[in-house]
Amino acid sequence: MAEAPGRFGGETIFALASGQGRAGVAVLRVSGPRAREAVEALAGVVAEPRRAVLRTLRDPTSGEALDRALVLRFCAPASYTGEEAAELHVHGGRAVIAAVADALLRAAPGVRPAEAGEFTRRAFLNGKLDLTAAEGVADLVAAETAAQRRQALAQVDGRLAHCVAGWVERLTHALALAEAAIDFADDGVGEQAEAEALGDAAAVAAEMGAALVGAGRAERVRDGVRVAIIGAPNAGKSSLLNRLAGRDAAIVSARAGTTRDVIEVRMDLGGQAVTLADTAGLRQTEDDIEAEGVRRALAWAGEAELRLAVFDGLSLGPDAGTVAALSQGGRRWIGVATRCDLGRRLGTVLGEEVTSVSSVTGAGLDAVLAALTDAVGALAGETSGAVLTRARHRAAVEEAVAAISRAGDAGLPELRAEALRGALRAIGRLTGRVDVEDLLDVVFRSFCIGK
Repeated sequence: MAEAPGRFGGETIFALASGQGRAGVAVLRVSGPRAREAVEALAGVVAEPRRAVLRTLRDPTSGEALDRALVLRFCAPASYTGEEAAELHVHGGRAVIAAVADALLRAAPGVRPAEAGEFTRRAFLNGKLDLTAAEGVADLVAAETAAQRRQALAQVDGRLAHCVAGWVERLTHALALAEAAIDFADDGVGEQAEAEALGDAAAVAAEMGAALVGAGRAERVRDGVRVAIIGAPNAGKSSLLNRLAGRDAAIVSARAGTTRDVIEVRMDLGGQAVTLADTAGLRQTEDDIEAEGVRRALAWAGEAELRLAVFDGLSLGPDAGTVAALSQGGRRWIGVATRCDLGRRLGTVLGEEVTSVSSVTGAGLDAVLAALTDAVGALAGETSGAVLTRARHRAAVEEAVAAISRAGDAGLPELRAEALRGALRAIGRLTGRVDVEDLLDVVFRSFCIGK
């Protein structure tokens, strides 16, 4: 018998929750009021929840055997989504997955394929996750490095949510004091209550400020550090990129100006995600296409957190274009002098030592990798306390800090109380407790189908 329609409608959804392509096992997840009915239409009665049973899955219309699979069901609210749910662990061939998915569509009324992020959205709407934990799930699925995995798992486990809950509790207390100062102004307690309220709020603002300091590092852990390789044409940038990447990612030629667009390579350096970009050689040129490449190179370098400046080690001095680029933006840079196997002449640039390397013999590459790893670690690293991993986290906290500052500067008790309410609303948006509907599509659209 079908379960009664759930809190958020009567539709039952399903999707492949494991990776695409051929595999030993594939997992099809089902969630919604008719999840048990749909699964039992294929597998027969599955009475005991949370226990895997081996069953032959059959087409509900023809009775044809589709696969031998492990079947699990979960009772609401003790499931990922908080709804009636089930999983089918089938063999991972595409024909098997397609046949079982087609059978599920016909297994019960109202069963349909899930949209991107819909399982986790239902978990949020059913109170199984807050928004920060939901975002942590998305980050955990997308994690490429150990640092990303650790940061995402901490967010799923409620590290940020726990800190936000503390801020909300203390700001709520401060607001109560501010309201009391208004209501009991004639009783002689107003000034004392207001002073305590503003002191408590200022202490919360100081903690938020500390979290904002570490926000850039946490965002770089999540998104990766951008490293631009810049230098004059034919300085050896592409050869260096290929050596660092361990593959032929860029075309190498003795002809100057071969690289005309930005070539990006994703790497893991010391457990941190890095996007290493080879760029067009920096020089004045009459060639329109090459000039556009130079413009893109400068733009990418201007946005990168780190620059790897490559100089021809046989030159009598550094090229003017690269020196000019390094002089702008104040970004950290690491200097490399190439072709040390042919003789080393260039040793310092702008008063900084450069590392001599040879992309032919590999000499000096370990030193460059070590310097890169250290620099990346300094830019992106794990922090203690609240970890603001996204721009929306940072924006909400900045808004709350600004509201608390307004409370301190306000001339009337009513304005101070309203500013504290604004701070609470801003922080509430972090976990989804306040003004959440306009955030949902932004939060969940990045999910893959089946999560």
